[in-house]
Amino acid sequence: MKIFKILSVCGSGTVTSSMVAQKLKDTMETRGIKVSVDTAKPTEALSLANSGKYDLIVHTSPLPKGDYGIPTISSASCLTGIGEDDFFEKVESELKRKM
Repeated sequence: MKIFKILSVCGSGTVTSSMVAQKLKDTMETRGIKVSVDTAKPTEALSLANSGKYDLIVHTSPLPKGDYGIPTISSASCLTGIGEDDFFEKVESELKRKM
């Protein structure tokens, strides 16, 4: 089974992105999708995306303008709980397109 690589981005690259990362791992596992999630700051996101290691970026902070070459999805709903199901649906849909 493929393990998808996701980059979780927040302002500091630690606290919020780690919380989102754990929610992603747990939720995608219940949906039968294996993910590995790394965390980063917005200033690191573009170079990490261009490394070719990642399938998707989720972010609670705005990303700097640039061509990321992979889908980016706001994960702010993981902070509020409002729209969280829609967020996970979007993530699942993007990952299934890469299967």
